[in-house]
Amino acid sequence: MSKILFVMTGADHWTLADGTKHPTGFWAEEAVAPYQAFKDAGHEIVVATQGGVVPSVDQGSLAPQFNGGEEGAKKMADAIASISEIRRPIRLEDVDLDDYAAVFYPGGHGPMEDLAVDPASGKLLVDTLASGKPLGVVCHAPAALLAATGADGTNAFTGYRLTGFSNAEEAQADFATRAKWLLQDRLVEIGADYQEGQPWAPNVVVDRNLVTGQNPASAGPAAAEILKKLA
Repeated sequence: MSKILFVMTGADHWTLADGTKHPTGFWAEEAVAPYQAFKDAGHEIVVATQGGVVPSVDQGSLAPQFNGGEEGAKKMADAIASISEIRRPIRLEDVDLDDYAAVFYPGGHGPMEDLAVDPASGKLLVDTLASGKPLGVVCHAPAALLAATGADGTNAFTGYRLTGFSNAEEAQADFATRAKWLLQDRLVEIGADYQEGQPWAPNVVVDRNLVTGQNPASAGPAAAEILKKLA
């Protein structure tokens, strides 16, 4: 049994362009679907956050409309409550990549607040990419890639085919005009080869050891690609 590191946002809000702090955190499905896939395959999960703070679930991600109704919402809430690793994270700053077989970043708007500018996460991403170990990044978590600059100042993900939450999806979620910046735009700015799929439909892009998913529906399929690489 190998260990998989979940790097999760420690932010409980996202600061919008007007200074408003929108309550957020990680998106439930993006943690639960990969967690269950990895555990079912016999892997151990370790959660890491900035400073070792316990991550907050975006309460919106537990709403019935995002979980196929009331029954699905209850299952999702129960699933989050059952993941004991979320309640005892380690400090991201203390992570030793040698301890893990793969690294996975669930999304939610939280990473736009903290991981996008976190140097410890940026270094971990640079090192994971260079190691050849599977690296999965989903939805808004590709914001963390913005901090992945090498010693020469260039971004480690320049030239990589990847995806992440699209401008179209952000518009449909009613945040495109309220955000300080949009993820798709920033990924293009760092020189990534952004691959846009249909809004809300699964879209997973694999380039070398990097596996990215566009949205919540892509989290499970992205985890499946990570498992293929670990097989």
